[in-house]
Amino acid sequence: MSEKEFVTNSYSSSKERTNRNRCLELLKTSPIPEEELLYNLMLYINRQNLSRFLYMNDVYQKIINVHGVIMEFGVRWGQNLSVLSALRGMYEPYNFTRKIIGFDTFSGFPSVHEKDGNSEVNVEGAFSVTENYKEYLEELLDYHESESPLPHIKKYELVEGDATKTVSEYLERHPETIISFAFFDFDIYEPTKKCLEIIKPHLTKGSILGFDEMNCEHFPGETIAFQEVLGKNNYRIQRSPLNPMRSYLVFE
Repeated sequence: MSEKEFVTNSYSSSKERTNRNRCLELLKTSPIPEEELLYNLMLYINRQNLSRFLYMNDVYQKIINVHGVIMEFGVRWGQNLSVLSALRGMYEPYNFTRKIIGFDTFSGFPSVHEKDGNSEVNVEGAFSVTENYKEYLEELLDYHESESPLPHIKKYELVEGDATKTVSEYLERHPETIISFAFFDFDIYEPTKKCLEIIKPHLTKGSILGFDEMNCEHFPGETIAFQEVLGKNNYRIQRSPLNPMRSYLVFE
């Protein structure tokens, strides 16, 4: 079973999977003229995916008055980076200091730890992407910047490699960094723990930490890492009312 199949099958009924395959076919065979298809993609966005977009929207509004950059830990296909770029363009189009930085190996899990549990998807190399995908994603993010003010200023960065090393290297190059929002989607223990430790001195009161797999039985490492670095009893972990998985806390 592939990673995609594992995640999809874990929480979906066979009928739901059939319906989603049918929606995919409807997209592939859309009669909408090609020049209008991009303007009508919401036709094919289901409730579950829309809830993820709305989560990012809700969190983004909470950091508008908090100075600092946005970091995502675990980019994969880059959907969140694209959404965050669009939100920046809508809510604060002239805030060129709101840089968005994504960290990923782009080759899947570099390793797994015993604290990650025994789910079959927790193996080295899981959640990799296709060859040369980073370059493709950069082109997409360049496009999104071109649709917003100040397109001549690059306001995103993709950092490839093992984040347990590359995050420290990035912050050494940019010691001025304040982090307003950090979203963790590594899924696994070691990089989550290490990066929480690394970024903690760069958070400010009002910074938000977001998590994709907190309290998730398939990926226990994320919650364990959080407990070891920050402690569950020290923060109010707030669940998004729109999505059963995503949560966040305000750093105080």
